Amino acid sequence: MGLVLGSGLGAVRQCITDPLDLPFSEIPGLPQSTVQGHGGFLRAGRIKGRPVLALCGRVHLYEGHSAAEACLPIRVLGCLGVRTLILTNAAGALNPLFSAGTLMCITDHINLTGQNPLTGPNDESWGPRFPDMSRAWCPELAALAQAQARAQGLVLERGVYIQVSGPCLETPAETRAYRQMGADAIGMSTAIEAIAARHMGMRVLGVSCLTNKNLPDCMAETSHQSVLDMADQAAENLARLLASVVGELPGEAGAG
Repeated sequence: MGLVLGSGLGAVRQCITDPLDLPFSEIPGLPQSTVQGHGGFLRAGRIKGRPVLALCGRVHLYEGHSAAEACLPIRVLGCLGVRTLILTNAAGALNPLFSAGTLMCITDHINLTGQNPLTGPNDESWGPRFPDMSRAWCPELAALAQAQARAQGLVLERGVYIQVSGPCLETPAETRAYRQMGADAIGMSTAIEAIAARHMGMRVLGVSCLTNKNLPDCMAETSHQSVLDMADQAAENLARLLASVVGELPGEAGAG
C-alpha cells in the first residue's frame, strides 16, 4: 500500500517499522520539495506487518510544477505495485462545525486549481483517457476509517475537500464562496493526486488534519508555521488511526 504524508505530518512515519529510506534526489526525474515541513524521501517499511511505501513530503503547484509533475510520485507508487493509497494533508476547516486539531475523512473533492494531471497525451498502460470519478474516494475505506476512529475514541469528521493552487491563504470572501460550493476543508494538494491515483486504478482514502478554522466574519491571521505546529499536535492521532486502518485491511488490498 502507499502513503503520502502532508505538511507537518512527518511524525506519522515513525509508525513505519523496518524502514529503508531513499532520497527523492536519488530517484531520476522526481521533483524536489522546497517547502518547510515536507521531507524529501521515499520510505519503504511495514505498518502492522503490511508492506508500505510512504512518500515523506510532496511537491505543489505553487512551487512552479505542473499537475502532471506534482503527481509523478503517485505514478511511481502505482508502477511499484501500490493498489491502496492513503493521502494525508494539513487543511483549513471551512465547515464552522469542525474544530482545529481534529481529523476529517475526505468523502469527495473539488479541484479548483485549473489544472489536471491527465492533461496531455494519455498513457493507456496507466489508465483510460476518460476515467470515472464518481467514486474517487473509496467508500469502503472511508467506512473502515470511521469504524477504527470510533474504536480509538478519535473524532473523525467527514467532508468535501477543495484544492486551490496557493500559495496565498484564502480571503474572507473566498472562504464564503468555497463554503457555498459545498467544501468543508481547504488545502493546496491532494485532489490532483487522487485523480492520478484513480486513473491508475488505485483505491484511495484521504484524511485531513484540520489545522485552523476559517470564519469569514472574524477571520484570524494564520501562518505556515502555525499550520505546521497544529499538524504536529494532530500527527499522533493520525498515526494511531492509520495504523489501525492498515491493520484491518484485507491482505490482498494491503499488498504493495
